[in-house]
Amino acid sequence: MTALLSVTGATKRFRGLLAVDSVLLDVQPGEIFAVIGPNGAGKTTLFNMIAGIYRPDAGEISFAGSRIDGLSPDQVCRRGIGRTFQIVRPFPALTVEENVMAGAFLHRKERSAALQRAHEVLWQLDLFEKRDQLASSLTLPDRKRLEVARALATDPKLLLLDEVMAGLRPTETDRMVEIFRKLNRETGLTILLIEHVMRAVMALAQRVLVLHHGAVIAQGVPADVVRDPAVIHSYLGAEAAV
Repeated sequence: MTALLSVTGATKRFRGLLAVDSVLLDVQPGEIFAVIGPNGAGKTTLFNMIAGIYRPDAGEISFAGSRIDGLSPDQVCRRGIGRTFQIVRPFPALTVEENVMAGAFLHRKERSAALQRAHEVLWQLDLFEKRDQLASSLTLPDRKRLEVARALATDPKLLLLDEVMAGLRPTETDRMVEIFRKLNRETGLTILLIEHVMRAVMALAQRVLVLHHGAVIAQGVPADVVRDPAVIHSYLGAEAAV
């Protein structure tokens, strides 16, 4: 099967700091793939290269068979890659509905079409009943789901999730996990996520890649990766081996 996303030798430096070191990564269509690792490991920098914020200093990034490294973020989004950010920043003076419509307008010129798409996404994220509320009034879990909804409204083939479950209680984490499972199952949406909440990673991911100091130290199915001595030493801690 041809990979939907292929990252080949991606490298990024910031002056003297090697943030991402020759990363190799393939994500298959319909897969849920997780990238984990300690803070400062290069995870968000990798996302930013995929999303067009940074251009790799070396290597290539291909999506749906075409190279995308060097494209601008809006061009990458139009190709079919949506993303969320670690710090959620909805448009506070707009309603929940209007925030999601902002994403839907990417591929829809008519307001009625954008509104219809927004409503579809709001139902999927359990936010429809709050569509008329100002985004500034939402709780953290709702703001997290709104961030996902706005990205989904752009009609992505690949959704990049950057720590969308950080700061959530276990019940809210489980709710998000079920939403992503359902999206993946019913729509075939491919998901690439950065996540520190291992409860979510183990429940969602079919494969996991572990970064440490910008380099890949392990990759495979979650049950094997969490038992890898290098992963335990650098990230999970000794208690993970118990």
